[in-house]
Amino acid sequence: MQTSNQYYHHGRFKVAGGVLPDAVTAYRTYGDPKNDKVIVFPTCFGVKLALGSQDYLVGEGKVLDPNKYFVVTFALFCNGESSSPSNTPAPYGGPYFPFISYEDNIRAQHVVLTKHLGVRKIFCVVGFSMGGQQAYHWPVIFPDFVERFVPICSSARTSPHNQCFLEGPKAAMLASKDFDDGHYKSTPQHGIRAFARVYSAWAYGQTWFREYKYLMDGEYPDLNSFIRERWEGRFIANNWDANDMIALLNTWQKGDISIIRDGGDYEKALKSIKAKGLIMPSKTDLYFTPEDSENEVSRLRDAKLHVIPTIWGHFAGGGANPPDVAFISEKITEFLQAP
Repeated sequence: MQTSNQYYHHGRFKVAGGVLPDAVTAYRTYGDPKNDKVIVFPTCFGVKLALGSQDYLVGEGKVLDPNKYFVVTFALFCNGESSSPSNTPAPYGGPYFPFISYEDNIRAQHVVLTKHLGVRKIFCVVGFSMGGQQAYHWPVIFPDFVERFVPICSSARTSPHNQCFLEGPKAAMLASKDFDDGHYKSTPQHGIRAFARVYSAWAYGQTWFREYKYLMDGEYPDLNSFIRERWEGRFIANNWDANDMIALLNTWQKGDISIIRDGGDYEKALKSIKAKGLIMPSKTDLYFTPEDSENEVSRLRDAKLHVIPTIWGHFAGGGANPPDVAFISEKITEFLQAP
């Protein structure tokens, strides 16, 4: 079982915003490569493979069990592990890094799977948040390569409401006194902390914040301590690069399966998906609302909707609350075992 980061070098790789002279995709594999039940599980915003971000679903006895499936986890471009502003040399590093689309990520992952790992078909793509948007993009870009897909707390396109929210943390970073238009020489503490504070307000549902006792039960004396440790600390302590954060956010903000080959026709793009889908929004998600998921399922050919009954908002899908993980795991298990 492979549990450390591996790196595939694509060489010169065209992306939506230009080109990368030597694009790199970081990934991990779990289980037997000869197993034809291949599960792809890409990352979302603000997580890295090296931090064990996918462990809440991957592992022996878990829903994505390496004894049952060959699991491949991928790091998004711009997350600091795959090619990113922070690890790309001049002339494309830092603020000069080109825009990366979801399609760019999927094409790169497809190369790793087919040319390097010998995968002929994906049994299922599972993803949370930005990972879920990748799960939606896979069967659109490679319609005959993917059998099933599971977007968790996600959507096939980033809604205007979601795009508007993302303008908040982006503006906080770009306007900070130490971001310096991306030319900072040391960690822009003011910008990253401001970004994190704006971001935190949407991560949990309104219901969760009403249940204030969950926040204050012994661990945090007040709300400010919670935000400083769980949000500012999340990005500062884990050495997130500010340009990486903005580049990732831009990928998220412009996500839309319909721009790939359907000329912006969202309904047509949804109806074109042949893979079976399991769509799991959170009841209290303020990023990707369950109403959007209901709309998508009504247009998909073969998809089931299971709303996560939770007060944990968007984070319900990312492993924050064990009962939510149990619910998600149960539904995915049923979906993977169904004919």
